[in-house]
Amino acid sequence: MAMAGLALAGPPLQAQPAAAAAEPAAAPRRFRVCADPNNMPFSNSQRDGFENKIAELLAHDLGLPVEYAWLPQGRGFVRKTLNAGLCDVIMGVPHEYDMVRTTRPYFRSTYAFVYRTGSPYAVRTMDDSVLHRLRIGIHVIGDDYQNTPPAEALAARGIIDNVVGFPIFGDYAKPDPAAAIIQAVARDSIDVAIVWGPFAGYFATRTQVPLTMVPLEHAVDASGQPFAYDISLGVRRADSAFAVLLDSLLVRNRSAITDILRTYGVPLLPPPVTSTESAAGQRRLTMPASHSSPTKE
Repeated sequence: MAMAGLALAGPPLQAQPAAAAAEPAAAPRRFRVCADPNNMPFSNSQRDGFENKIAELLAHDLGLPVEYAWLPQGRGFVRKTLNAGLCDVIMGVPHEYDMVRTTRPYFRSTYAFVYRTGSPYAVRTMDDSVLHRLRIGIHVIGDDYQNTPPAEALAARGIIDNVVGFPIFGDYAKPDPAAAIIQAVARDSIDVAIVWGPFAGYFATRTQVPLTMVPLEHAVDASGQPFAYDISLGVRRADSAFAVLLDSLLVRNRSAITDILRTYGVPLLPPPVTSTESAAGQRRLTMPASHSSPTKE
């Protein structure tokens, strides 16, 4: 669920203890996944999302069926699903997310610009002067525009009055509610959107109007806002043995997982060179997490 586009507002993230000394994992009977039933490209009840496909891949490796606990992403998601014992793994969370025990990362992505192909401007960085006069769309969680890295990075540059907020959850009665911001670009209601990479890569290729996607070039903005995130699987903090088992599955299926992500257009970055960059990039989870942008607590 990538934490709904990493719009994870919550307590500061802290490093987790290593799981190297964990006991051998007991053989599970089912691969029980916590997921959102209407959160493409991550997951939906038809199992069309890339997190659904990765769950099926890992479960197949274990010789197990996949079973879902469905709940819309939002405040209380972790508490109501994983911690309530309804499921055992969340398929996409920021690596340093401290409400769960995380596995090794299985991909790293970033925010991206999306605008109409052939536009008289080509946005490449947050410092492009054209951003001061374009209509800019961003995903927001609440009514203040201070809850996502792009919002705060724009505000740090004095870009406020020309910013339009789109609820990350949107109209949940409709399919793909998070796609509204990309559809607004295609309709020319806004000039450019700044969205979490998996949203950009997936929805920008599914409009009748050709759109251009440009991943942000810096993992951490000059304002201090992180744009790139390492994404892992999340389990209960006590389930260290299960985390070790999942780590082995992620290593064994790395190539197939990457192929799935590329099929969905996810912009992939290499892992950070230093742990310092990784820590900086995970410091504030208001956006990415699995993706879309819910608050997973």
